[in-house]
Amino acid sequence: MSKPSENRLRKIPYNKPPTSFAAQVKLLEQRGLNIPDKDKAEFYLAQLNYYRFAAYCLPFEQDHTTHQFQKNIYFEDVKNLYVFDRELRLLVLDAIERIEVSLRTQLAYHLSHNHQTAHPHLKPEVFFNPIVYGSSLSKMDNDVKRSKEDFIKHLTRKYEELLPPIWAVVELMTIGQLSRWFSNIKTRTDRQDISRIYGLDEKIMTSFCAHLSLVRNHSAHHARVWNRDFTKTPMLPLHGDTDLINSLYRLPDNDRRLRKLYNTFVMLAYFMNKICGENHWKGRLIKLLETHKVDIAKMGFPTDWKQLPIWKE
Repeated sequence: MSKPSENRLRKIPYNKPPTSFAAQVKLLEQRGLNIPDKDKAEFYLAQLNYYRFAAYCLPFEQDHTTHQFQKNIYFEDVKNLYVFDRELRLLVLDAIERIEVSLRTQLAYHLSHNHQTAHPHLKPEVFFNPIVYGSSLSKMDNDVKRSKEDFIKHLTRKYEELLPPIWAVVELMTIGQLSRWFSNIKTRTDRQDISRIYGLDEKIMTSFCAHLSLVRNHSAHHARVWNRDFTKTPMLPLHGDTDLINSLYRLPDNDRRLRKLYNTFVMLAYFMNKICGENHWKGRLIKLLETHKVDIAKMGFPTDWKQLPIWKE
């Protein structure tokens, strides 16, 4: 006789057959979705993948077991949510790109000046954890060897050091790699010199970079972000810029809303104010929300968010 634990682990064959795009449209109709233009719906499903589209149907369902839709839901309602999420990812990536480029600059500048060398990344004593340092250095070495950039090829051919200077190699770093290098800097003074540029404590900066790496990975790989729960949440500052402090949504640690994107948006708007001469990013976010009229509570927005200082002109 099988043990109960063995029964729980027993798998069954996946026997659902593939369906045509026309059949997918018919299935959505049978579940109560209004589709006035079936040809148009079939065209979109041929581009989006039904499995991907179905994830955006979930907020409109009245029963997740039968997948029956609520009354008066149209195909365009679901598509609008999908388009919003796609445009939101692009907007988030735009901000993260600017933060990434800025952080590259500050990390290279302060480490090279503080340690009076063009190659602080080749000095193990500058960093705290030797295992993380070794892993990061190995990744950097591989990236340099694989790089097709002319400036990297020139520096590796001409100079004898194992790797190009820090202001060159940072140009190959992603936000995730920057986060690992930054968080592993040994002295708080070095981390503070970099973080002070953004008006933040180094602990807040370290936490936010780790969180941004996660958000960036979801956005860059076209994953749903609008109502996602992010397990790695940023530490919220208690001191500093008053507009930032008074615009963050502070909740008990176990409140699920903290895992949503609202506080990420506040931090991104704050960073964009710091690093951009003219910051149109938050206006673009507000316009995106107003255009698509999605349920922003699913992203953790407080009801009075427009009255908070960071969102005001």
